[in-house]
Amino acid sequence: MRNVGWMFLMVAAGALAEDVKFDTPEARVIESVTSPGERSPMHQHPRNRVLIYLDGGHESVTDANGQVRDVRFHAGEVRWSETGGPHTSDNVGGTTFRVVEVELKNGPGTLPASDLDVVRVAPDKYKVEFENPQVRVLRAHYDPQQAGPMHEHILKRVMVYLTDAKVKVTAADGGVQMMDAAAGDVRMGGAAKHQEENLSVRPFEVVVVEFKR
Repeated sequence: MRNVGWMFLMVAAGALAEDVKFDTPEARVIESVTSPGERSPMHQHPRNRVLIYLDGGHESVTDANGQVRDVRFHAGEVRWSETGGPHTSDNVGGTTFRVVEVELKNGPGTLPASDLDVVRVAPDKYKVEFENPQVRVLRAHYDPQQAGPMHEHILKRVMVYLTDAKVKVTAADGGVQMMDAAAGDVRMGGAAKHQEENLSVRPFEVVVVEFKR
């Protein structure tokens, strides 16, 4: 079950509301929603982050010295964002956009070796978006009614669903669970060994952020 809450960051210019999906020892995961013409108060991000854009958009970022950076992104894009100084963000596009922000609390770590590592056994379905000392970020894509091989997840992880999903999950011991998700859902996962089958007549895609330890 998801942990959902609201956190308000009070600053001199106003209040910034953030929908907190999870807050664990590894990460704080939030979803921000920005409407056209909306401007954030001056703020800064004290932790490195993984950004998953649920929608395309266009924003203008202005730092405390007045320097402006033009930022454009598309739906489903994933980016790495290092901690930075104070800035404001303006939605200068014509649409509302949502961003899932994974604020990392874990330090540098390693990826434990496994013969059933999902990238090793299912390279056609799981691709590495990027990897650094804190995280490995994967993008999984299953075609309609496609099944993958048995694989293993060792690290704790956040899963951000880019599409609706209806998946049959078969554990190594033969136990079966049905998993349903809606596009935009954010979930946490732990160690697991299982096989996945897309039961839908449509593809499904999910971004997986693994926390190194």
